[in-house]
Amino acid sequence: MKTNKFLILLLTVLAFTSCKDNKAQNQATEETHEVAETETTASTSSADVSGSYITEDYTKRGEGYDWVAVLVNQTSDNDINVKVRSRADKKKPTCTFDTKAYKKSDGVYYANVSGKTVLFTFKDNKLNITTENKADEAALYFYCSGGATFAGDYSKLDGDLDTSQIDKTAYAKILMLQDIGFNISAVKKGGETELTVNAFGLNENHGNPQVTTFKGDVVDAQVEDLDSDGSPELVVFTDHNGKGNVVAFSTLKKNSMIPVYFPPVSENSKISEGYNGGDEFSLIETTLGQKFPVGGKTRQVSYKLKNGEAGKAFEVTNISEY
Repeated sequence: MKTNKFLILLLTVLAFTSCKDNKAQNQATEETHEVAETETTASTSSADVSGSYITEDYTKRGEGYDWVAVLVNQTSDNDINVKVRSRADKKKPTCTFDTKAYKKSDGVYYANVSGKTVLFTFKDNKLNITTENKADEAALYFYCSGGATFAGDYSKLDGDLDTSQIDKTAYAKILMLQDIGFNISAVKKGGETELTVNAFGLNENHGNPQVTTFKGDVVDAQVEDLDSDGSPELVVFTDHNGKGNVVAFSTLKKNSMIPVYFPPVSENSKISEGYNGGDEFSLIETTLGQKFPVGGKTRQVSYKLKNGEAGKAFEVTNISEY
């Protein structure tokens, strides 16, 4: 009898322990699964922040109030195009600014503006614009008149902006390097874009301003001394129906400004084979880079600025695929 009681007691303890261990194991598995789901959700979260973001005075525009809007276009998971525009029907625009911003973290993008880092933070249909360092806030006053700045808070607009009031400037940017500045502006005329580049700081001011027209839109503009001669070049990236192009200008010994020739893709069969747009351009030190998708791969083209008989031109230095 004592033996039977001992066996029954032993079996009861083993059953209880097994049940408890299984319960703990299942609970741990569920917790691990929940953590994994949370991590996956966080890592793949990439909300589209495209839209128009407005200041509070936009709702009072019928009463004559001035207002500023930020137009955001998400071009990929990792970058956005930002346009700051304001009311322009009754007076000159308060703020005009364009930049490309790159993803820093979920809902936060950054851009380099006059050597300062500017942050664009999106949350709950709100946008906040500020400099990463508070001491750099003065950099954002440069693009507005009357002591204004485009830093601050904006709310996402449900609908379209009032096109009868907004500034019609298609693109605007100011860049400086080596004591030479470029005031870049573009407007739409007759279905084309008219690009005007005013250089300031030139010794003799020859060839200034430069005006050119093309089909498509300005995507971005960058400045660099591409041939390391102590006088900078301006490179403007454009897009027409998904196909990119380059419009560039060089300053000669800081005296004058001339156009720079960029060879179209169609001129080089090694580049054009399988080409169907989707270009991305960038300046990496003194090299102009172009890349685009081709047959499941990416084709990358490198260009260097060279002196030619008729002026300066970009020449292909390398073509690769990966």
